[in-house]
Amino acid sequence: MTIPAALFRNAIDLNRYSNSVGRQVITTYNDIIIDAVNQLRTIDELAAPVKAARLRAILAQLKDSLNTWSGDSTAITASELQGLAELQSDFVTNELRKALPAGARTAVNTVEISPQFAQSVVTTDPTQLNVVALSDDLYKSVYGVEALANQAGTGTFSLTAAKGATITLPNGEVVSKAFRGIAVDQAERFGQVVRNGLLTGETTPDIAKRLIGSLQFGEEPTMINRALKKIIAAGGQSTSIADNQIMALVRTSINQVANAASQQVYEANQDITKKYRYIATLDTRTSARCRALDGREFEYGKGPMPPQHFNCRSTTVPIIDSDILPPSTVATRASKDGPVPVNTSYGQWLKDQPRSVQEEVLGKDKVVYFNILAKKHGARDAMAKLVRDDGSELSLKDLRERYSAQKS
Repeated sequence: MTIPAALFRNAIDLNRYSNSVGRQVITTYNDIIIDAVNQLRTIDELAAPVKAARLRAILAQLKDSLNTWSGDSTAITASELQGLAELQSDFVTNELRKALPAGARTAVNTVEISPQFAQSVVTTDPTQLNVVALSDDLYKSVYGVEALANQAGTGTFSLTAAKGATITLPNGEVVSKAFRGIAVDQAERFGQVVRNGLLTGETTPDIAKRLIGSLQFGEEPTMINRALKKIIAAGGQSTSIADNQIMALVRTSINQVANAASQQVYEANQDITKKYRYIATLDTRTSARCRALDGREFEYGKGPMPPQHFNCRSTTVPIIDSDILPPSTVATRASKDGPVPVNTSYGQWLKDQPRSVQEEVLGKDKVVYFNILAKKHGARDAMAKLVRDDGSELSLKDLRERYSAQKS
């Protein structure tokens, strides 16, 4: 079995989902900064002692607001990641079943998601706990084949809070600590910019522009308004850096949880699949590390897992044992339109699809560019030259509806 088109689409969908979650957190953060700037604009006419007291009050209120924001952002992220873990495990379980002959689909083991899994991911620092979460291979080595068989006999495996505690950001931090760090750093940055500006005689409007650029209160980075990347570019010293950090946190966390859920399903079914393939996102921003890993195969629990770095969008796919598949299917791979030759790339598959499908995958603006590149460089290279971070968004509700409709 090679890579079903649905798994490529899943990687694109997750990127858009991260835009949706990031938008929520970034909009709330930006509004806090903009509100502080608006208050700053009202102190110009005050006498010096009153002005200094009012400035101290504004900075103290900003610090409190950002502390509250960090806690709220952690809660939002945990809620979204919990729903994503449940959705992703159902999705890959369904895809695994569809890849098997009809009579073998009931043999696929499912995965239960602990209610505390995502909360543990975003708040539990594994360096502060004696936490050990074993892969199935290590579980078998420690407790024996019979113990693993007994666990598999229930037909379920679990993504537990203990396993969630082992998931950290690439720098070793957990999400809650990262959000707190942004809150503390940006409160200090805001105060420093204001104090320096006032000491050098800079006008309040000029200070405001340096802090927030051209952003306005309540401005949401949607496709109707402005793309998320344009919102970040339009900001100032107190928004742009933090917005990029927030997006990196959100995108990386979503990648971590989606891959953890997928891997748990695959590891729960090692009688069907014993290896996975590392798949890098095909765009111009793929890191050298992920390009090097792209296409390589590893045994479960013994190879690298995405994310390898912040903003990593790579994924993994299972390699189903060939003796499980009927001979007629070994030389083909799944696609929206039925089996296609095994060497068909996703780019080639997309090139042969109707315009409506191409627009759904890439967005209207990129379809023309993709087809021009495909004629010049071939469909596979054309996909590698496209950046899918086009600002389009999918919510968790959108993903549920899409994958529910795809279930067989």
